[in-house]
Amino acid sequence: MRGKLVVGNWKMNGDLRRNDALLAGLRAGWQAGGTREITVCVPFPYLWQAQAALSGSNIGWGAQNVSEHADGAHTGEVAASMVAEFGCRYVIVGHSERRALYGETDEMVAAKASATLQAGMTPIVCVGETWAERESGNGDAVVIRQLDAVVSRIGSRIAEAVVAYEPVWAIGTGRSATPELAQAVHEVLRARLRKHEAAAANVSLLYGGSVKAGNAKALFACADIDGGLIGGASLNVDEFLAIAGA
Repeated sequence: MRGKLVVGNWKMNGDLRRNDALLAGLRAGWQAGGTREITVCVPFPYLWQAQAALSGSNIGWGAQNVSEHADGAHTGEVAASMVAEFGCRYVIVGHSERRALYGETDEMVAAKASATLQAGMTPIVCVGETWAERESGNGDAVVIRQLDAVVSRIGSRIAEAVVAYEPVWAIGTGRSATPELAQAVHEVLRARLRKHEAAAANVSLLYGGSVKAGNAKALFACADIDGGLIGGASLNVDEFLAIAGA
């Protein structure tokens, strides 16, 4: 049975005081049940803070990126093994901002997914198309290409990953995909996963892109949407809990 998962991506936000309040609020307010799970992916300097605040709770924590390299002369990079030492459960790889702003290729994303698995954590593999690609009719081909690159690297271990569909045109714009469009793309991804690996039919598929409490219920009610990758709304305790509660 696929689990239900809502992930908060803090992006480059936070400070020690605000983080304390946010993490304490989540711990106090989250009522877990069944297969429902929430987690927060925080900037590297705050991994220790998330670990301290959330250890012993039913809320997970993770990182927003890792290096594809295990160690060595890579100044400024952070290895997956280092992140794992902070008890992280998840790592976001291939977020559209990393692809667009920092030139991450499909191959780099695949290598980061592999490094995350090797360190004993779960990669949240992000795929998504631009509006131009969607309008030209190539949107599905783009997300399939991005997914295939990861599968070609990690093979059957794709069944251990989470996949997040985040249309680039909906991230931080306030414009969310309709439930019908989001479901259609998730259905394409689900079919592709089944083609690659039978066990991958149970991979949790998340939707990300201007998810709010007001639209979360309709999105999460779709047959192939198992939760969300939440950006700005994850910085507000009440909003994030309302989304997770949907």
